[in-house]
Amino acid sequence: MRLDHIYHGDCRNVLPSLPEQSVDLIFADPPYRLQLRGELRRPNLSKVDAVDDAWDQFKDTAAYDRFTHDWLTACRRVLKDTGTIWVIGSYHNIYRVGSILQDLGYWFLNDVVWIKTNPMPQFRGVRFTNAHETLLWCKKSSRQAKYTFNYHALKRMNDDKQMRSDWELPVCKGHERLRANGEKVHATQKPESLLYRVLLASSNPGDVVLDPFFGTGTTGAVAKRLNRRFVGIEQEAAYIMAAQARIDAVEPAGHDGEVYGAFAPKRSAPRMRFSALLECGLLLPGQTLFFNGRSDQTAIVLADGSLRTSDGVTGSIHRIATLLAGQPGCNGWQHWFFQNEVGELVVVDTLREQIRQEINHHAAAIPVDAHEQA
Repeated sequence: MRLDHIYHGDCRNVLPSLPEQSVDLIFADPPYRLQLRGELRRPNLSKVDAVDDAWDQFKDTAAYDRFTHDWLTACRRVLKDTGTIWVIGSYHNIYRVGSILQDLGYWFLNDVVWIKTNPMPQFRGVRFTNAHETLLWCKKSSRQAKYTFNYHALKRMNDDKQMRSDWELPVCKGHERLRANGEKVHATQKPESLLYRVLLASSNPGDVVLDPFFGTGTTGAVAKRLNRRFVGIEQEAAYIMAAQARIDAVEPAGHDGEVYGAFAPKRSAPRMRFSALLECGLLLPGQTLFFNGRSDQTAIVLADGSLRTSDGVTGSIHRIATLLAGQPGCNGWQHWFFQNEVGELVVVDTLREQIRQEINHHAAAIPVDAHEQA
């Protein structure tokens, strides 16, 4: 299998030639079967450049279903058992695609709604403006335990709030829209912002991302920008030429893993005792901690790493946090605050991350042969 390469052909014919379980992530933007009847014109009678290409035409619903079943089956074979697949569509096709995904054993993780901030108006005024599309995110089976989801990266991207399943992003316009002789190269070119979020969420640097309907190469351009590898399949030669030129123009900034989203999830980071903060001198015995930053709910740090409330109750940071929260469980790392040298209240988890970063920095500075001698 050639990486960072666009295969020319129908994905149903090309996919069987690729190695089994060879890709980490699939993003698929298949034909929607829009079933347009006649020309679509604006109120000023100018023609809308709608999707009337041959690749979006199918004899009937049964033909579209067979097509969908075939390419999803072929994708399943090349997807790793730790991989996931995204499929995007509109109300014209996404429900049929979703049903076939389930029939084939895929397991839904999310349906994400792409809310278009600048949708095309409904010129005829006979129904609502189509202002969104739906993305189905699936793992390979219900039994699959491992898959990539960079939760904390997406949370940081969203101003430290959980990323929701409704994404407000503009459609592809302006300088990003590929044109030739003043006309769109591809009628349904997806915005890079959409693929950026998909790839950052569900892949890591160096992962192989497959796009079986490559079009003008949005997936490949974003994959290159984020230091991922890509495999594209496209049957239209004109699209391949435009995609290749577009991808060739992308210059990654370097190979720093964290720059490209190599964020270790906290659940996979080494466990750390709260007492390590005392051992490193980042906290001191007798220091006051503030629960959720409140001055009326405090505890004293004891030398063994436990806390003692003003009522004399002692326990771990989690036990005392649970007691004060009045809940079945509470992660003390996220709820206890200390006062820094300038009087600001800072969550104690920042001290844990400080130690982890120092450990990682030290490990990276050790020569390879020193690791081998240890």
